[in-house]
Amino acid sequence: FWTDFLRSLADRGLRGVKLVIADDHKGLRAAARRVFNASQQRCRVHWMRNALAHAPIKQRAAVAAMLKTIFVQETKAEAEVQWAVVADALRDKQPRLAAMMDASRNDVLAYMDFPREHWTQIASTNPLERVNREIKRRADVVGIFPNDGAIIRLVGALMLETNDEWAVARRYMSLETLARVTDNPTVRLPAVAA
Repeated sequence: FWTDFLRSLADRGLRGVKLVIADDHKGLRAAARRVFNASQQRCRVHWMRNALAHAPIKQRAAVAAMLKTIFVQETKAEAEVQWAVVADALRDKQPRLAAMMDASRNDVLAYMDFPREHWTQIASTNPLERVNREIKRRADVVGIFPNDGAIIRLVGALMLETNDEWAVARRYMSLETLARVTDNPTVRLPAVAA
């Protein structure tokens, strides 16, 4: 399913995918690697929840504080060193958590291979989840759609609005920092946002 879905996006013109951000979904990850040859970023927020599920309830606050020290590092190299320090500190008392950390480091820190200005936006699926909540909120207001075209118009209008907000108003990612990671050095705003 995921391979067919991503190929349909590529067939409709999606190009230049450098990073796929998702939860630990094996099928999506494999399809993204096959179709786009993109890096994989495991959502840091969901990973943290999964990691804390391996810690005893009374120790979760302390474990969370230890894990958070990884993500405040200035460079990927420093984060990898801190990751190893934290995993080793947890290894005796939390072997399952340490094993999970050993297996997931590259996926959780993949965002650090990109410009630092993008880290907040690409470390988790939170931006996408916000868009999904807004689609649901607006669809709930309508209630019942008369046909598929009505749904497409509503969601399409919301996507255009979101694109404009991210590209212009909030400058979700600046054109200058995007130019550093693209194969096409001439990055311009889409006509709708200009």
